[in-house]
Amino acid sequence: MTKPPKSKPLLQDADKPARSRPRKPRDPAQPNLPLDPMPDRIDPCLALLKPNPPKGPQWAFEVKWDGYRLAVHIEPAGVRILTRGDHDWTERFPAIAAEARRLPVATAVLDGEAVVFDTHGRSDFGRLQQSLGGRGGNRMSREAVLMVFDLLYFDGRDLTGTELTARRHLLEGLVPAGGEEAIRLSEEIEADGDVLLRIACEHGLEGIIAKDRNSTYRSGRGGEWLKIKCIQSDGFAIVGYEKSTASFGGIGRLLLAARKGDELVYVGGVGTGFNERSAGELREQMDKLIIGRPAVNTGRKRNAVFVRPKLVAEIEYRAWTHDGKLRHPSYKGLRDAADNAGVYEVG
Repeated sequence: MTKPPKSKPLLQDADKPARSRPRKPRDPAQPNLPLDPMPDRIDPCLALLKPNPPKGPQWAFEVKWDGYRLAVHIEPAGVRILTRGDHDWTERFPAIAAEARRLPVATAVLDGEAVVFDTHGRSDFGRLQQSLGGRGGNRMSREAVLMVFDLLYFDGRDLTGTELTARRHLLEGLVPAGGEEAIRLSEEIEADGDVLLRIACEHGLEGIIAKDRNSTYRSGRGGEWLKIKCIQSDGFAIVGYEKSTASFGGIGRLLLAARKGDELVYVGGVGTGFNERSAGELREQMDKLIIGRPAVNTGRKRNAVFVRPKLVAEIEYRAWTHDGKLRHPSYKGLRDAADNAGVYEVG
């Protein structure tokens, strides 16, 4: 039996050593594949208010947190914590900044909400403000926790054009669920939206957030994220107050306005929700803004003091009356300019 002929390496002479071709020199006109530049700022995706949770498998649900929206930028040079209004508050959240430095990543941008929890584990906006020294204060908050719900930039890559499901997958690898650190994952909750909203309301939470799993990250209120509240809560401009000798800070009722186009319109008053401290701080702020005539038509008011509409109050309310006034309102606190406080727009 004859032996098969000795095979040759493909396309080569068997007697010559195998050798790869020398590389051509790189064309300097052809750049290397670059990393995405680290953004200085990303305008946040905002949730659109809806009366009921959406239906369908593409919607993911989370708890709605009540705090300050923050973006945490992690770079080799350090950590920056920016508010929604583009203020650098790195020094005011030292625990969050320190935890961000410990995360196993070289570059990242985290999107989340700084909160302070009450004794029942609910986010409490009033406690957060107090921990920061009140509205306009400059204290550091060591109690604040960042509930992080999105990852916008990761290890040199811009993720804003990537669908939510992929962003969440990367985020969950970076910030695991169930931690007790200053940066914690805002977990997705597998439940029917109506059931989850009912449970959230029963536990005294503000509401829930619904997010389209297939959506990219788009700044503004495009409808990819929705918020459904147990109790309505929005920002209203303070246009004055009615004096009272029997109330905290001498404030009987705050006079409130909403935005309608380029103008403000009166939407009623609020006389509950104050304590001695919050009313005192509020009165001090309002007394710096007193004007002789009201900025909006409030109707006839006794013992009223009118102020320039520079302060935005967060007001909880149940509904609207037929004549466009707030029903069962309650004062929650002053929104800070650093949180890009907006005034509610009536239709």
